[in-house]
Amino acid sequence: MTLLDSFSLAYRTIRSNKLRTGITVAIIAFGIMALIGIITAIDAMNGSLRDSFSTMGANGFTISYKERFRFGNDNQTEKVEKNKKQKKSNLDKPIQLSEAELFKSTFNYPALVSIALGGPGGTEIRYKSKKTNPNVRVSGGDENYLQVNGFSVEAGRNLNRLDVQTGRNVCLLGSDVATKLFSETNKARAVDKVINVAGVPYRVIGVLKSKGSSALLRADNVIITSYNNVRRMGNSSPSFTLGIMANDVQLLNGAVSEATSVFRGIRRLTPGEDENFVAEKSDKLAETFISLLGSIQGAAGAIGLITLIGAAIGLMNIMLVAVNERTREVGLIKALGGKRRNIRQQFLFESTIISLLGAFFGIVFGVLLGNVASLIFKSGFVVPWGWVITGVLICSGVGLLAGLWPAIKASKLNPITALRYE
Repeated sequence: MTLLDSFSLAYRTIRSNKLRTGITVAIIAFGIMALIGIITAIDAMNGSLRDSFSTMGANGFTISYKERFRFGNDNQTEKVEKNKKQKKSNLDKPIQLSEAELFKSTFNYPALVSIALGGPGGTEIRYKSKKTNPNVRVSGGDENYLQVNGFSVEAGRNLNRLDVQTGRNVCLLGSDVATKLFSETNKARAVDKVINVAGVPYRVIGVLKSKGSSALLRADNVIITSYNNVRRMGNSSPSFTLGIMANDVQLLNGAVSEATSVFRGIRRLTPGEDENFVAEKSDKLAETFISLLGSIQGAAGAIGLITLIGAAIGLMNIMLVAVNERTREVGLIKALGGKRRNIRQQFLFESTIISLLGAFFGIVFGVLLGNVASLIFKSGFVVPWGWVITGVLICSGVGLLAGLWPAIKASKLNPITALRYE
């Protein structure tokens, strides 16, 4: 009996027991589907997070008076409590307009500086009878705000210094807002129109190109005006933010160090005092969230492996039952000259084929299920090839281990006793 004969016999046996094979394949497929599906969804979320938070590119960073997101203990506060020389007046101190403008005028480095102020985030915009949902974000900036934050003008013009200095009611519409109020094909018509922003008339001076909004951050659902205009609005941020974009990514670390040094002087911090502001690179938030998703990825792997262990036990039991059912068949093969290794090969082939069928269906359905997240987060079709290969290897191992004991047991059967078995 050749190796091909053993494989062919194993395959025919699997086909003849469709119900038992189907149940076993489904158990294994469920474990692989859970593993691959969650990993695929996490990869989709990772891509969306990078696109959402890295709006300034690899050569940008911001200076704010505190971190936008904090996880765990506030280490800076703990340091301050230990350092008795730290001035209480410097703690949690918002960045004032005078400080932001002084930094912009004194920061001598090959970089572009922008001053920004966050406005209300749940604003309704109206134009005649049309209106948006009350979820439009209002942002205030200066003439450099668009470039530093990765926006570009599709129609109309950018803010100029006079707009910023006077704080007059002019604005630029994000792509989603312009589409909602003026339709996709007529967004350019928005220029010079007067819209209503939370009950206040604003003249539209420009429409922004789409940045490709995601489910995590709708970057196009925004209107941008000057920071002096936002100052007059209610619910605006208590602190200004500085956006800095180095001329080259190679200069980024130097720009962060120089900006920190300059802003320490503006904040009047002595050499012994900690910074009461935070310089964050544009991809820091994405990395923070991605590190958190890494723990979820580990949990997903554990869930998948536990399911596969259960599937392996089930497959072993089924193969042991198959040995008892086919005792006479084993005796006949041995009587016709079949050797122990031929019997072992046949049962190992059966368990491995069943396991790999489970891997195939589990990977296919897992990738499809995981890419539902890609559709939600608009991050493109994702296939975690590393985990796909790992899944195939794991299922191959599961099939071999689950079939090993039944194969050994079958190969040790006495041919005379097996032939007489009822």
